[in-house]
Amino acid sequence: MKKKILTMAVALLSVVTANAQFEQGKVYVGGSLTGLNLKYTGSDKLSYGVQANAGYFFADDLMLLGQAGYEHNGSKGVSDKYNLAVGGRYYIEQNGIYLGVNCKYIHAGKNFNDVMPGVEVGYAFFLNNSVTVEPAIYYDQSFKNHSDYSTIGLKLGVGVYLFKE
Repeated sequence: MKKKILTMAVALLSVVTANAQFEQGKVYVGGSLTGLNLKYTGSDKLSYGVQANAGYFFADDLMLLGQAGYEHNGSKGVSDKYNLAVGGRYYIEQNGIYLGVNCKYIHAGKNFNDVMPGVEVGYAFFLNNSVTVEPAIYYDQSFKNHSDYSTIGLKLGVGVYLFKE
């Protein structure tokens, strides 16, 4: 019985902590790893990538997000990709799940440029009052070549929610 009460108390406190993190005026910084065969495209083989994120809560539960990233894969075609993205997230306060939309500009080599709108669903698991582990599933739609470059994948990120001034 004591374990059940303690578990419920910890769950309640984590929800209360999560609610306080998504307030207007807060700043977010984060990074994530993608790939390592956790994604699929028609043209890539082994791939891995890193992303850096920065965001600002312009309203409660709504964040404007910027992103820069690098990806390497073992394909014979385009192997090193760089991307810049802008997007937003909506956080569901009760459980830490977030829904995101973005638009990425991808550049690789001399002849490859693409614009890829995307969506993601993730979870902000708070380790303490400001640091999170953020697993997410994402889909990016390629305008250049849907069958070869559109991507569905899994990423694992770490986020820091900074207190507002």
